[in-house]
Amino acid sequence: MKIALAQVNTTVADFVQTVRKVGDFVERAKRAGAALVAFPEMVVTGYPPRDLVEVPHFIEHNLQALGDIAKLARGIDVVVGYVERNDRQGGKPLYNAAALCREGKIQGRYFKNLLPTYDVFDEGRYFQPGEEAPLWKVADRNLGISICEDSWNDKMFWQKRIYARDPIEEQVKNGADLLINISASPFSLGKPQLRRDMLRALAVKYHVPLFYVNLVGGNDDLVFDGRSLAIRANGDLVAEAKSFEEDLLVVDLDEMAAGLVPAIDDTESVFQTLVLGLRDYVRKCGFKKTVLGLSGGIDSTLTAIIAAEAVGPENVVGVIMPSPYSSEGSRRDARLLARNLGIVLEEYPITSVYDSYRELFHRRGEAPDLADENVQARIRGNILMALSNRNGYLVLSTGNKSEIAVGYCTLYGDMSGGMAVISDVPKTMVYELARYYQGKRAVIPEDVFTKAPSAELRPDQTDQDSLPPYDVLDRILKAYVEENKSEEEIVASAGGGCDAQVVGDVIRRIKLNEYKRRQAAPGIKITSKAFGIGRRYPIARKI
Repeated sequence: MKIALAQVNTTVADFVQTVRKVGDFVERAKRAGAALVAFPEMVVTGYPPRDLVEVPHFIEHNLQALGDIAKLARGIDVVVGYVERNDRQGGKPLYNAAALCREGKIQGRYFKNLLPTYDVFDEGRYFQPGEEAPLWKVADRNLGISICEDSWNDKMFWQKRIYARDPIEEQVKNGADLLINISASPFSLGKPQLRRDMLRALAVKYHVPLFYVNLVGGNDDLVFDGRSLAIRANGDLVAEAKSFEEDLLVVDLDEMAAGLVPAIDDTESVFQTLVLGLRDYVRKCGFKKTVLGLSGGIDSTLTAIIAAEAVGPENVVGVIMPSPYSSEGSRRDARLLARNLGIVLEEYPITSVYDSYRELFHRRGEAPDLADENVQARIRGNILMALSNRNGYLVLSTGNKSEIAVGYCTLYGDMSGGMAVISDVPKTMVYELARYYQGKRAVIPEDVFTKAPSAELRPDQTDQDSLPPYDVLDRILKAYVEENKSEEEIVASAGGGCDAQVVGDVIRRIKLNEYKRRQAAPGIKITSKAFGIGRRYPIARKI
């Protein structure tokens, strides 16, 4: 018996296109001789639909689309994720569900048992947990269907479990000899290998073949990397779908032999995540072109590269906006990058506008202060937003995670935009990604790598005038933001400049600048803890 895993990219609430796409993949699976094809978690609605599930007609459209998909199940079983109503007395009004469709009808339903309510997940807000772990007969096999988190609670794999129940264990005890997990598991660093290890451990523990189908594509701040898997009962990984693109993986259950897709390293995975996330954000939000400020620095350089890869260089507009403090070297580097990438280049000097602000506030002849620096950033933000309004461009802000963490950014200035592409990328990783791309295609002027990072908003300014070196800063940020370590733990465990004063100052800045991050454009998550929906801290608090 052949099983197909349909790794698809869907848009939330685009029911017509989703039914069409599911139909195409069903037909492809039938032509490949598959007896069953499985689609990802909540593929019918798109994932995550968030508060759309509270809109009655959204749920109705989802159920109508499910009915249309069930009719496609002729000569092949179809497993598909959707949202079901809870008709029982009490509890949340909905289930995160999977349907097994056969010969034009819904043969059975499975309701997700374990509902993640942490980081970017908030399923306990909407869904009632399922209480059963049923099986279905497929050919001569007892099939156990589960949904994403249901497979993430094995007591032998996890040192500390979140849930009391283990649906996979229950299915196997009930006689399951084939497991299929449909998932919407977003990418973060280290997660693809964690998934493989966890799922292989399950297959070995229960000596049951396991198939895992994951969503692919970008939806707002989340990017789903695909990498659907087929695993033998002995834990051998025999087939893996492509990374970051749609794929149909067909595996013969009796032979369990297929070619493996070569693994890609973390740097390449992050780069592809950012490209796919931006491409889908532009496409799914209805934009055609993007615009960003080009400063000649490493952050705008990387953002421009990602944009050119995502939407094509002809759809990227780079804008140089020199002030009195912009160095000739930075202007030259920005122009050279634009030419090498083949993007559109425009230039709007801001000195006269800046001077008018200084005149307005009677600042002529005085040394620039922080307010004067921020005025320059806000002038540039206004120019980019005007170009967006006039031409329908999506403005890309270029701040990295290190800067955003400590407030080294300007509200309504360099934070202006509709997508903060690298806002979850630490500064040190920005350089790594740029070097990675430079190795593939040498488009970045070498000075961009070697000159001291600077906002160039006052004479001879560098970032390290007010920030610790970025390698030190990023170690502190990772420990505090991603690992939840205390100030004392960071000082005790970190060396190389992470003394108590430095650590304390960084943490104080992180706390003080929550109000800025709350107003930032959405960014693409690539680390285990990104600023945004997955990190919800109060603004008003004792510092």
